[in-house]
Amino acid sequence: MTDKTLTHLDDSGRSQMVDVGTKPDTERLAVARGEVTMRPETLALIREGVLRKGDVLTVAQIAGITAAKRTAELIPLCHPLLLTHIEVTCTPDPPHSRVEIEAKVRTTGKTGVEMEALTAVSVAALTIYDMAKAVDRAMRISNIRLIEKHGGRSGDVVLDEN
Repeated sequence: MTDKTLTHLDDSGRSQMVDVGTKPDTERLAVARGEVTMRPETLALIREGVLRKGDVLTVAQIAGITAAKRTAELIPLCHPLLLTHIEVTCTPDPPHSRVEIEAKVRTTGKTGVEMEALTAVSVAALTIYDMAKAVDRAMRISNIRLIEKHGGRSGDVVLDEN
């Protein structure tokens, strides 16, 4: 990306919502990932589905999907988007004592869905923390990042192959 200006600032330095009205509609995809690291015993309880609050991984998945749909309500300068697909997966990783979270979000529109994917991962991680905090307050939410995006003026960006 060669343009180093901050698009959410006007000429006077005030915050603004970017005008995307003249941009063409294109198919867009964003993938984000993050993780929640915990004690092995906590991960075992999550995998066995025996925590009092219920099925942690399913609730986190639904929370992530819901969050992606509501991103514009949470982040003030995001555009409300018609999302065509949201996929959130929460995968236990016993060797590293964590749950890996991935969100894939698609739309056809004038602006990308990176924020929606990142929001989905963030809220899924927070949900896992909330549901398991009674047994493990030392859990760590970490490494939330954009993995790839496709579509739009800046084209394809792949930041992490793993």
